[in-house]
Amino acid sequence: MNRHCQLGCLYLVATPIGNLGDITLRAIDVLRGVDLIAAEDTRHSKKLLNHYDITTPTLSLHNYNEAARTAQLITRLQQGADIALIADAGTPLISDPGYRLVAQAHRHGIKVIPIPGACAAIAGLVASGLPTDQFVFAGFLPIKDAARKKHLAAFVSESRTIIFYESVHRIINFLNLLNEVFGGDRVAAVARELTKTFETIRQATL
Repeated sequence: MNRHCQLGCLYLVATPIGNLGDITLRAIDVLRGVDLIAAEDTRHSKKLLNHYDITTPTLSLHNYNEAARTAQLITRLQQGADIALIADAGTPLISDPGYRLVAQAHRHGIKVIPIPGACAAIAGLVASGLPTDQFVFAGFLPIKDAARKKHLAAFVSESRTIIFYESVHRIINFLNLLNEVFGGDRVAAVARELTKTFETIRQATL
């Protein structure tokens, strides 16, 4: 691939959030050209890599091994290896592991190169019909109701659009909690299965 780093380069490669066609040509080129792909779940990523005939070796990097893997990957980068970081879906580090690795790369003078692409938060936002000029990304909330309610209370006076991630298994509970904390008249949108067969985007008051 087209190298312009004395040390290895760390590429942050966005991958599709559902539809495998939503990957850039540059992302495919980078994934084929690097020496190693650090993937959140190598088994999950195998489907995408096989689809595009990408045979680059993979190594797992997830929430439970990131601290140990970071040191290992930094060493590889210092030795001149190019490494791509991918999440299970979408843009790495957005509610996904990788922060420690990127922070350490900067501290060691390793070039970090973003390869833009799909991001569920932005895809949902632009299709929501809610204001997009200013927004806050809140990601996932704590699991326990008391902690969730306390976390939401901090956003009550927030006038910007707020983006939350939530599990499909907890979405009804979450909507009820939003209704309780923000009031039923506040306009919201739910976006699920984005780019997939059963994609649904609905806007209404809470």
